[in-house]
Amino acid sequence: MHTATSIYIRAPREEIFAVVSNLTRWPEYLPHYRYVRVIGEGLRGPLLQMCALRSGIPIAWTAEYWSDPRALELHFNHLQYWTKGMKVVWTLTPTRDGTRVEIVHDLAFRIPGLGWLAEPIIGRFFIEHIANRTLARFKEQLEATKTPAFKEVN
Repeated sequence: MHTATSIYIRAPREEIFAVVSNLTRWPEYLPHYRYVRVIGEGLRGPLLQMCALRSGIPIAWTAEYWSDPRALELHFNHLQYWTKGMKVVWTLTPTRDGTRVEIVHDLAFRIPGLGWLAEPIIGRFFIEHIANRTLARFKEQLEATKTPAFKEVN
């Protein structure tokens, strides 16, 4: 399963990175996130328990998280449940008017007979919905508090 969700945000990528890389504050920024808890330390970064709502359905997962401040990327490796083994990468690409933020999810579903369910249920129904809401909310917040360089007359 492979999904890619992106949005353009009229803000510098460094500003976006500073906000989105602070995962423990996601529930403050994102109304569909119930919690992000640090539960330990992995090889590359903290181990997190995360929970978001998809149309009222709580979806929880455990992941190791690390960021790359040079490349301005976020990385997640899902460690349990249905998405075990899923790799998630957030990339922030500068554009003429701001930044293209993309979230890529890659999962080789580990139950061969049920792999055909991964794309429509896990990918489209859960992941794409939550990723789209996450990006839209960050866009709304970051553009509402634009830096002077990105202000424009409407």
